[in-house]
Amino acid sequence: MTAKLYLGTRRYSSWSMRGWLAVKLAGLEAEEITVPLAGGNSPAVKAVSPSGTVPYLEHEGARVWESLAIAEYCAEINPALWPAERIARAHARAIAAEMHAGFRNLRLAMPMNLGRDYAGLGQTPEALADVARVDTLWVQTREAFGAGGPYLFGTGFNAADAMFAPIVARFITFAPPLSAVARDYCAAVRAHKLVAKWYEQAAQEPVSWQLEKYETLA
Repeated sequence: MTAKLYLGTRRYSSWSMRGWLAVKLAGLEAEEITVPLAGGNSPAVKAVSPSGTVPYLEHEGARVWESLAIAEYCAEINPALWPAERIARAHARAIAAEMHAGFRNLRLAMPMNLGRDYAGLGQTPEALADVARVDTLWVQTREAFGAGGPYLFGTGFNAADAMFAPIVARFITFAPPLSAVARDYCAAVRAHKLVAKWYEQAAQEPVSWQLEKYETLA
C-alpha cells in the first residue's frame, strides 16, 4: 500500500507544514499530494480527508488526520521526535498541545503567508498577547532544556519545533516585537534544512493557487 500525505497550499497551510515536518523527521516515505486551498471551505480537501482538513496521512493501514496526531504517530516510529528524558518530554508535549489548541488571535491577525512582507501589520492587542505568550514559552523552554543547540530542546529539531515552525514563519512575515532569545530561535528554525525546503516548494507553487484575502492585507 502506497503511503500518502495530503497537504494544503504550502504558502498558507500552517497545519500542513507541521504534519509534513513530522513525517520528514520520522523518515517516513509517503507520496505528497497537494490540494490547493480555497480559503475557509475547500471541497477538494473534503473529498480526500476524513475530517475535511489537511494534513492527512495514510501510512501502512493507518489513517491519521490532525497535525499533533500525525506527530504522535510519527514518534511511535521514530521516538526521537520527542525528547528522551521524561520531564523534558512532558514539557515538549505540553507546549505542543498548547500550540495546537491556542493562539487563535495570533492566527487570525497574522495568517501564514510565506511570500509576503507584512511587517507591522496584524499587531492587535489580542494578537500581541499571544505573541508574548509564545515568546515566554520559547524563553522558558530554551532556558530549561535548550543547552547545547539552537532549538527548543537543544541540538535536535523535534516535534515541538515542528509545531512552532509556522509561528516562526508568521513572525518572520509580520515582524512583531520579540525577545532576543525568540529572534535567535526564529533564525535557527528558518535555517533548518527541512523548513528551508518547505519555503522553496512554496515558492514554486502556481500563482493561480494564491488567494486574494491573504495577498492583500492592509
